[in-house]
Amino acid sequence: LAAVCCTLAATAALHGQTAESQPAPISGIPTAPTANVTINLIRLMVEQKLLPAEAAAKLIAQAEAEAAQVSAALAAKTTSPSAPVAAASAEKNAPDTVRVTYIPPHIRRQMVEEVRQEVFSQAVEEKWAAPDTQPEWVSRYKLAGDIRFRYEGLSYPTGNVAGGIVDFNKINTSAAVDYFSSTSTANLPSFNADQERERMRFRARLGAAIDLSEGYTSGLRVATGESNSPVSQNQSFGASGGNFSKYSIWLDRAFLKYESSPSANYNLEATVGRMDNPFFATSMIWANDLGFDGLVLKNTYKLNDNVKPFFTLGAFPVFNTNLNFGTDSTASSGGGNAYASEDKWLYGAQTGATWIINKDFTAKSGIAFYSFQNIEGQVSSPIDASSNTFNSGFVGETDNSRPGFAQKGNTYSALRELTNSTLPGSANFQYFGLATPFRELAFTNRIDYNHFEPIQISLIGEVVVNTAFSRSAVRSSGPTQKPGPLNNNSASDKYEGGNLGWDLGLQVGKAALQKRGDWNVNIGYRYIESDAVVDGFADSDFGGGGTNLQGYTLGGNLSLSSRVWVGLRWMSAETIAGDTFKTDIFQFDLNARF
Repeated sequence: LAAVCCTLAATAALHGQTAESQPAPISGIPTAPTANVTINLIRLMVEQKLLPAEAAAKLIAQAEAEAAQVSAALAAKTTSPSAPVAAASAEKNAPDTVRVTYIPPHIRRQMVEEVRQEVFSQAVEEKWAAPDTQPEWVSRYKLAGDIRFRYEGLSYPTGNVAGGIVDFNKINTSAAVDYFSSTSTANLPSFNADQERERMRFRARLGAAIDLSEGYTSGLRVATGESNSPVSQNQSFGASGGNFSKYSIWLDRAFLKYESSPSANYNLEATVGRMDNPFFATSMIWANDLGFDGLVLKNTYKLNDNVKPFFTLGAFPVFNTNLNFGTDSTASSGGGNAYASEDKWLYGAQTGATWIINKDFTAKSGIAFYSFQNIEGQVSSPIDASSNTFNSGFVGETDNSRPGFAQKGNTYSALRELTNSTLPGSANFQYFGLATPFRELAFTNRIDYNHFEPIQISLIGEVVVNTAFSRSAVRSSGPTQKPGPLNNNSASDKYEGGNLGWDLGLQVGKAALQKRGDWNVNIGYRYIESDAVVDGFADSDFGGGGTNLQGYTLGGNLSLSSRVWVGLRWMSAETIAGDTFKTDIFQFDLNARF
């Protein structure tokens, strides 16, 4: 009864109805508290309109009658004047008995306040009622994304090779072509070299970083893209079927990372999955949108207040051979047996340091070595080109050594060693692999000058050399497509490909666009020979993507708000060796991040 009384009293206080409010007298119901707790309870229920007055009057009459009967029974059981007192004392001191005859208004208000504070404290702790708060699990997710709208105009100055440069990526990703029977690039897939184009494009990305506690985090991101190209997430409006068709979304990032002590002087990171570029490098070697699949270990150490060394190791599967490679083609010369694996890997290592030279100068330098395993093409054992089973659908034992994706610029070599190719009815169906191995040594440096803060002046430079390149080995690697006209590697051919690349850029302005009016401008020059790096992973914008290019870039950015900015860029490039190919590209971007 005490608990019920307390609850009713609290309810009355919450509704602004206290004992200080005098209700109208009701026949048969006391207007003031009595010594009978039952009658007090019934009276309080009437005041709270929880019980009709007529029913309450009957209950009160019954309670008074029962009380009289109990009093008479107690009087009959004892003749001692002290017996009623003893009985009352025993009843009062019973362990499970609580007598409440009247709750003063200020006590009721205190009880209500205690209940309110208890409920509010629980709400704040569990984050289900406090303003501007959220459940604990929500705080572990950090969503981020961006969207970019781009106008792009492509023009081709006069003097480009007729028919354009051969597109080896289309050859290698389609049915094999009768390559050496062609007399011009007009009969082969090629890149546009003379027709101006313009297009509207966009890129949208949305991701989440999830804090798994105790140093573990995970990340997921999806992005647009016209294809599964590793170097671009751009989607052209009107492409992929046109007619306002919907566009594809690709899984772009998916990784698990562990950090030993991110706030300490020493920190070890381990990441597995599909992640951002873990190396300090420019887009000359690795395209900005490129994702790396594999395992990375990174270590940073604060040597002192001015020097912070770093070290990065990584292993990345570039290609994994189909489990049944060779067995799914009746044209296979393998007799129904699977061919040997052509798995390809990238192993990378980089070391360097960030150095605060003084209050105005900061430098970051790194030296890296990127070693590709089995990236180059492998020449097959002899294949009878006059055989009835040799056609465009033939599966050769080394066909999987061709690159799964390429842009342009690298030197290519035919993969199939054909015999009897001059007999009537024979053909030269070919696939092409990279003509050289790739073991790239790269030096990357950045110097920031902050004397004019918040304006920063930054000089970025990078040099890369493919140490595995051998011009003589390329010349003797069989039928080879040079950076130049179609040929059969005759003695009169002059091969001009190379293994050196360098990039130099200057940027002035805000390093990061954080508020309205922030700006920066940049200028750069790039020179990258045919086989300095793997063209499939290099910048996809400069010169239309790839290697064997030289030229300059001009650009700038202006912030319209803290999260929206515009950018302009002009790139002019031409080939270094072989057939002439020039292109000028203008880009206007509208960017937003969230």
